[in-house]
Order: sequence, then C-alpha cells, then structure tokens
Amino acid sequence: MKVLITGSKGFIGKNLIATLQQLDNIEILTFNKNDNREKLDLLTQDCDFVFHLAGVNRPIEEKEYIDGNYGFTSQLINSLTRNNNNCPILFTSSSQAILDNLYGSSKKAAEEEILKYRDVSGAKVLIYRLPNVFGKWSKPNYNSAIATFCYNISRGLPITVSNPNIELMLVYIDDVINEFINALNGNENYIGDICEVPIIHKIKLGAIVDLINSFKNSRQDLSIPDMANPISKKLYSTYLSYLPENDFSYKLNMNIDHRGSFTEFIKTSERGQVSVNISQPGITKGNHWHHTKNEKFLVVSGRGVIRLRRIDTNEVIEYYVSGDKLEVVDIPIGYTHNIENLGCDNMVTIMWANEYFNPNIPDTYYLEV
Repeated sequence: MKVLITGSKGFIGKNLIATLQQLDNIEILTFNKNDNREKLDLLTQDCDFVFHLAGVNRPIEEKEYIDGNYGFTSQLINSLTRNNNNCPILFTSSSQAILDNLYGSSKKAAEEEILKYRDVSGAKVLIYRLPNVFGKWSKPNYNSAIATFCYNISRGLPITVSNPNIELMLVYIDDVINEFINALNGNENYIGDICEVPIIHKIKLGAIVDLINSFKNSRQDLSIPDMANPISKKLYSTYLSYLPENDFSYKLNMNIDHRGSFTEFIKTSERGQVSVNISQPGITKGNHWHHTKNEKFLVVSGRGVIRLRRIDTNEVIEYYVSGDKLEVVDIPIGYTHNIENLGCDNMVTIMWANEYFNPNIPDTYYLEV
C-alpha cells in the first residue's frame, strides 16, 4: 500500500511515519511545504491512502490561514481529480472548526471542500476534528501549551498561565496515531460526518502545570507519578521527551559508612520504596524487625545469606542468595532479620519496602537474629 502523508515534517506527521515504518507492506510517500505542485501530482497518481495533515496554525500573516488550510486542501483534491484517483483521504481538522475565528474558519472551509469532493467523486473521506494534541516531538511555543510547559519547566524557565481553571480537551499523540492506523485498516471511529479519537482527556490548565512541576520535583523527592492515572502517565512520558540532552541523569544521595552504602531510589505513597543496598565483604546489616512494614530483598550481585527469626521463637531460618540465581526473599512482619555478605566482593541488594521511611514513625526495632 502506498500511503501519502502531507505535512510529513510536522508533529503528527513525524509520529505517524515512525509508526508506519514498523508495519509491513507500507510504502510511505511524503509531501511538505517545501515541495511543489509537480511533486504532488506525481505522488497522487497511484497512492492508495492520503493522510492530509498539512496545515497552518501560527502564520505570520492572517491570509496564510486560508492559503495553508483551505487553499492547499483544494490543491490536493485537484491533484487527485486530475489523476482520477479516488483513494480515501484522512484530514486532520480542529475542534476549533466550530468556532468563530480565522483558524477555525479556514479548517471548516477545508472540511467543506473535502465533503464536496466526497459527494462528487464517491471517495471515502475521514475528517478528524482534533482537540489539543500533546506528546513527543511537538514544538514548544508553537504546537501546544503542554509542549511549552514541559520545555520551560524542565529548563527552569518561566511559564504563563492565563487562567488555571480553564478546562482543556486533550488527546495523546499515541492515541491519535493508533486511531489513524485503525482508519487506514477501515476501522475508523465515525460520529456522523466527523471522526474522533475515542480517548479524550479533560483536565484544568492549573492541574496540568501542577503535574508537570511535580515531575520536575520528582528527582529530588524520588517520587513516581501515579501511573494508574492515564493523563498523568502520558504527561510524564511527554515531559521526559523535553528534558535537555545534558540533563537526562540525576544523582542520588548515597548513605555511606564502613559497611557499604544504602541509597533510596524510588518512593511512592501507593507502592512503597525501592532502595539499593551495597554491603562490604563480611559485613552483616539489619538485625531489626517491623510491626507493619514488610520488605522484599533481591541480591543482584555477590553472594550472601538472609537470616530471619520470629521474635517469639529461637528458630533461625536461612536463605542463601546470589546474583547468579535471582531470587526474591519476602521479609514478613514480626521477624527480626539480617543480611550478611559471604563473598569476597561487594554484595548488591535491591530492597523494596511497602512504605517509604518515615523518621517520625520508623516501625523499626533492633533485635539480634
């Protein structure tokens, strides 16, 4: 299948191409604003599907709205007509097509041109009125406010929020592309003459800013966003894509002493805490128990023994562990426990606790195993 994409260098175009390249039996034909009409006529000769993504949303002069949105749509239709090609067309319109502004009016005019072409030619047309689209590769200060917020906040630059109570309708770029692939396969989501992406998020502008700021702060407080919340999960992925390339990494606070080190890695109120424990050869750590706090130990390098004893008995239970055979050991409540490095090298243990450490309520009581 030959698939023509107009606006191929734009935000949606780049994401669509990246997905189509993973599919079999797809030949991608691209057209962007630097190409001429002769190329358009050539590409429309035998293409099997058109993703018409090209458009103008931030012109220098207002007349570019009509030229870029309605005018180019007419050129595309005329080119298909000259080549007697009635292949399906998917057009990315905007939710602003129902509003009284120049951008919305130009998109509405393009919609009407495409519907007129459908009625004359019998071609299948799919008009998607997209709300605010966010995700990787969107230009800050151009495509969306979210791109600008992610870019600026990740760099410590100021942002402007006109009204934090404004509610935005958002669609995530991956959900858009998934719907477009469905449409390519004849499984589009029609609502009358208009199609829509089925997964739409509603969220206030102020809540978006708060979330993005929390993503930046997560490097200090070691928190992880709520991944059960779809908008939080998608915004966090988007935020990471705007990190400066010299700022992908961040340091952790290693608590170092003669025994080795203990470093907190991740903290969440819902899923507990993950830490990295490094023990020097011959060192034993622990010898304490908990009422409610429970843990999981996973030795990933070196070898050692984990010892446990229920505090009201004398029986000691031993688990010999090694990075050569990964095995998780649960540490039940009411059992005093320790871990000893039996090897000649440092032993590295990943430790999970069901709650992050609260110095005011440590729930940790010293007792030799």
